[in-house]
Amino acid sequence: MKRIDFIKKFGLLTGATSFVPSNLWGISSSLKKLLPEVGIQLFSLPLLLNKNFEQSISMLSEIGYSYLEFFGPYYFSSPSVKDTWKKYSFFPKSDNPFSGFYGNSGKEVKSILSNYKMKSPSIHTDLETLENHMGELASGAQECGAKYVILPSIPSDQRQNLDQYKEMADRFNTIGEAAKKEGVLFAYHNHGYGFTENKGIIPIHYIFENTDPDLVFLEMDIFWTLGAGQNPVDLLNKYPNRYKLMHLKDMKEKLTFDGDGENPQQWYKLFPNMTSCGNGIADLKSIIETAKMVGVKHFYVEQDMAKNPEVVLQESFEYLSK
Repeated sequence: MKRIDFIKKFGLLTGATSFVPSNLWGISSSLKKLLPEVGIQLFSLPLLLNKNFEQSISMLSEIGYSYLEFFGPYYFSSPSVKDTWKKYSFFPKSDNPFSGFYGNSGKEVKSILSNYKMKSPSIHTDLETLENHMGELASGAQECGAKYVILPSIPSDQRQNLDQYKEMADRFNTIGEAAKKEGVLFAYHNHGYGFTENKGIIPIHYIFENTDPDLVFLEMDIFWTLGAGQNPVDLLNKYPNRYKLMHLKDMKEKLTFDGDGENPQQWYKLFPNMTSCGNGIADLKSIIETAKMVGVKHFYVEQDMAKNPEVVLQESFEYLSK
């Protein structure tokens, strides 16, 4: 379907890293061959989801996305976390407020997705819910069909120094063990912090190297990895079989944080540099080729809170389908 016809149908208009030889995947390897299915992180379109959840799912299915990743909080999340998120306007004001399932139960979400031949392998949540409400979290995840429960970021007050990062590694192991007992898997999604050497130690590497690979998995965010001045291919090769999920993003021009990436103000400065897949400097094909080789299973397009998601998400899908 042409983009303009697609937009009219749904009425949803809104106001280089490193090189991996393509012959590792065959001379004629294409992105479509590498990614026969493409997922979408729903943080790309929160306002549309709030406006009409099922119509948004229908739109994503029509574009061609096969699976998706939710972001919380949910009805089973820690009460204090839900209170914190009340200030954000993109959460639904319904009988079940501030639900990452937009007023639906996990079972209802799974049914809606099934109607559009979609599924949800993973959901994002928060540290407090992971540590204190794993039973409810795992139950909700399983109801919607998710296998992975993912921490999208470490709270800033709990990564102020190297000792806190070391403590976080132990906490991750505990969370991973609790998740496994409940029948789900725990993963950590990186932002741009933790990559600055401290006392001869790179904090994020310490976490990766001091967590049980059978209990703690990883989700790479390409944009924030690049923003930290890191090479995604090198990280994937350094920690094979740890990364199981990936956020596919592109960067208009090569920019890095103006500091250590530890505070949101530095992140916000890079947001305007985010663009649709294929419209920037990231060597996405090399990254995806390497990711497939080292065990990444789920690939999600994400363009955080995109201003015109019905356009840019189709652009990303079209690029990845070539």
